[in-house]
Amino acid sequence: MGEYATRLVVGVGGRAGVSVAEVCALVEETLRGAGLASDAVTALATVESKVPEPGIAGAAERFGVPLIGYPAEKLAGISVPHPSDAVRDAAGTSSVAEAAALAGGGELLVPKRRSVAATCAVATVQAHDLRHHGDAEVVDTGGALVDLAVNVRADTPPDWLKQRIAASLGDLAAYPDGRAARAAVAARHGLPVERVLLTAGAAEAFVLIARALGAVRPVVVHPQFTEPEAALRDAGHQVERVLLRAADGFRLDPAAIPEDADLVVVGNPTNPTSVLHPAATLAALARPGRILVVDEAFMDAVPGEREALAGRVDLPGLVVLRSLTKTWGLAGLRIGYVLAEPQVIAKLSAAQPLWPVSSPALVAAEACVTPAALAEAEAAARQIAVDRAHLLAGLAEFDEITVTGVAEGPFVLIRVAGAAEVRTRLRALGFAVRRGDTFPGLDHSWLRLAVRDRATTGRLLQALDHALALAAL
Repeated sequence: MGEYATRLVVGVGGRAGVSVAEVCALVEETLRGAGLASDAVTALATVESKVPEPGIAGAAERFGVPLIGYPAEKLAGISVPHPSDAVRDAAGTSSVAEAAALAGGGELLVPKRRSVAATCAVATVQAHDLRHHGDAEVVDTGGALVDLAVNVRADTPPDWLKQRIAASLGDLAAYPDGRAARAAVAARHGLPVERVLLTAGAAEAFVLIARALGAVRPVVVHPQFTEPEAALRDAGHQVERVLLRAADGFRLDPAAIPEDADLVVVGNPTNPTSVLHPAATLAALARPGRILVVDEAFMDAVPGEREALAGRVDLPGLVVLRSLTKTWGLAGLRIGYVLAEPQVIAKLSAAQPLWPVSSPALVAAEACVTPAALAEAEAAARQIAVDRAHLLAGLAEFDEITVTGVAEGPFVLIRVAGAAEVRTRLRALGFAVRRGDTFPGLDHSWLRLAVRDRATTGRLLQALDHALALAAL
């Protein structure tokens, strides 16, 4: 699937009492002067203190787009081409229009324009292909490439799990009964069954959340797995992004989340950055009236599952997603689950179709949460940590490659000049790696590498050395 079309965000500022007519006239004149169509505008943006201003709110309504309000402290941290000390003193940011236009992470297309009582600026955002996933790197290759693009653990599912699933095929004539699997998952996390919902992978859970929980101001923390935002947009939501910066090691500051966000989605450890956020940092985001969705699809690949929130019942609105597809190699079977307050589980369940999880998937869910399976997963997590250290040590030998943040998951995010060319050369050398530019907050200089055994990593490093040498010619 190709990338979405370019969208426009118009940043707007105005004096108290500015009229709807003046704001609209300035925006329309600015767009027309730049050869831009008003129907390409997807939002008006301003500082939070200006959101109640009738002239600005009315302009957004007249254009038929949402009005996004950003905290002054967020806008104050954005570099703008035309700063004003007077505006900073009055509004807390040196240019409301330019900073608000840029706050979504785009590029300024039209700098600040003025009328008597209003200002506006236009930013263009090339939306990312939210539906691109790692499997696209290896589809139709017939196994000819070493797959470092998909984060499913190698050499899975194990034989004992295959046998358990195969033994369930004799029961396919009966409708699925998820009670035993649900109870097993609940027991694994020390929760009552009313706090557990089984789903066809974590991806289904994102769709249910988008459709059933009625968010007004959803916020997705990026870079992260793109399916949550895609599901929210498909359900008609206007999604606000909080972009973590490479310069900060992709660490999350709870203050970056808008105070009135009623749905917040964050991954831990995060795909693709491999950063593991402290549980206390994420817990600080929970509050009454907010749904806090923490995607822990890769948490069982972290030794000891440290920083996990699964099983917590003291945080209001907490929704934890887990997947069994990564560690156990069950991507084709589709099995995951949601842990949340009973009333949230009831809403999500009501949005599910009948019998959403197949009988073989239910058998797999029950099998993968036994004490023996959990011990096996823990041993695999510890081996992944060793193999990841070997990969990171090898990558550190390349001056051209930067690893940003502290990797704690079964994958590593790297930055390299000419990444698209390097990726193409690696394919020619037999390795598929994940492009990074489809993740909001990243560009064409990023690649994601799955962690594999030492022998595979050794061959990858040799291929990478070759690919970088060719790029230098």
